[in-house]
Amino acid sequence: MSGQVSFPPQPGYPARTDGPGGERHGGKGGGLFGGAGVLGFVTLQALVATAIAALAVPLPVWAAALIVTGVLAAATGVTALAGRRQVRRATPPAPQRTIDSVKADVAEIKESAQR
Repeated sequence: MSGQVSFPPQPGYPARTDGPGGERHGGKGGGLFGGAGVLGFVTLQALVATAIAALAVPLPVWAAALIVTGVLAAATGVTALAGRRQVRRATPPAPQRTIDSVKADVAEIKESAQR
């Protein structure tokens, strides 16, 4: 904490859980990140259109669009396979340390109940 002392709420006064305006900045930051994501997506669309236009100089437009679409499809497949591989390497869904800890707690409770 930033050296701020927090007292329990008094009757008749609302409880404050955060500093003034903290949530306002968080909301604005989230909105700005969302806007940046939209602008990034539009930028990628413009880049794809530029690639098609550049290839359309020596080729027909349909062939240029087909080539760019194929390259994007291949990149999508490679990225999906890499993501799938990483997800399979991830830790198991069961939290093993927590399970072991709970088993130890249960054993200890059973042991103390037998005394």
